Amino acid sequence: MNTLKKILCILGKGLKWVLIILIGLLLLSGLYNLTLPDSSSITEKLTNPQKAYLAEYMHLQNEITNSIWPGFGDVKIPIIVYNEEYAFLIGIEQPEPGWYKMPSREHRGGPWEKVENDRFLDMPYHRHPLPDKNITPENFTVTVGDSWVSTMQTREYAEVAFYNGFRDELPPVINWVFPYKIFWNLIMGNADNYVSGLIHEAFHAYQGISVYDKFEQAESIARLSSDYPWESPENQKGWNQEADLLLRAYNSVSDTSLNHHISEFLKHRDQRRTLANISPQLIEYEQKREWLEGLAKYVELKTGIVASEITLYESAPIISTLSDFKHYEDSNTYLEQQIGEVRRAASRSGESRFYYLGMLQAMLLDRTAPEWKKEIFKENLYLEDLLKASVATGETVPTL
Repeated sequence: MNTLKKILCILGKGLKWVLIILIGLLLLSGLYNLTLPDSSSITEKLTNPQKAYLAEYMHLQNEITNSIWPGFGDVKIPIIVYNEEYAFLIGIEQPEPGWYKMPSREHRGGPWEKVENDRFLDMPYHRHPLPDKNITPENFTVTVGDSWVSTMQTREYAEVAFYNGFRDELPPVINWVFPYKIFWNLIMGNADNYVSGLIHEAFHAYQGISVYDKFEQAESIARLSSDYPWESPENQKGWNQEADLLLRAYNSVSDTSLNHHISEFLKHRDQRRTLANISPQLIEYEQKREWLEGLAKYVELKTGIVASEITLYESAPIISTLSDFKHYEDSNTYLEQQIGEVRRAASRSGESRFYYLGMLQAMLLDRTAPEWKKEIFKENLYLEDLLKASVATGETVPTL
């Protein structure tokens, strides 16, 4: 009996200290959160770090993107980045007023003004005020005049918007102690990942330039999101099975195993659509969203991989001054982290599943049909169609 009391006493003291440490960590997190920014440090011009990201974005277009996707690097795509007050346009000397949302072609904004007393890589650049926080170029692609332009938040503003958005969504007390900075770092990672994200949006511009009709259909069909049975048990279970089979295929070391798991994925996808009563229109929705966003996610992840593998590649000199730019040395680790996100994306409601499962299908096509990029821009041809054809022909690339 005395032994039991001693054990309980020790456990009680241990739990007490665990509780004290936990409360202390929460207080420290809350105090640290008070230091987090709630607005961009500079809004009226590009910061030096943002200029470095943009310089590397342009450098990647010149040196790397053709190695990721033949023809992509031949089209130099200007860029708009924006914060809470201004959008900044780089790459067009005399821009026409405003921008057009694509593919709706809705015109927004007015004249661009040259940023006085500041330059980007010794060149002038332009800005546009954003008086309405709901009217921005968004994170995608637009056109300025006849030029396709990629668009994305500045890195600093993306972080600020992340903090502010989470604070508004979390309940009181929790929103004070939540470790926002840790969570941000897990999601965004280092500067390399931000630059790769800029290339993601540039690839959307390339899709629009290369196959406008297919791009237009793939973006416009997003309107069906509200009709999609995200919460259907049969549909959700099927997506989880498909994610698991794609991951098994990705991790296969033999052609036999690879082809088997791809065949099972295709079979389970057909079964899910039947059991969940997915209409032909919603099947088309799945295929087109995987094509649009899955391919861009693939290009985003391949950017760092290719940059790290090309021994002669040297990043833009200006970005080497940033402490969190790692010259893509962590690209393989980040890729595996993103591969690990596939199951979670398949389990969540919303379109993130199309990004991740589309990306994984593209990764598999690199092994099963190395010439697949010559086909995927054709009308009415999608990732699962090419996987089906590659399994039927048995064409694979040996795993190194």
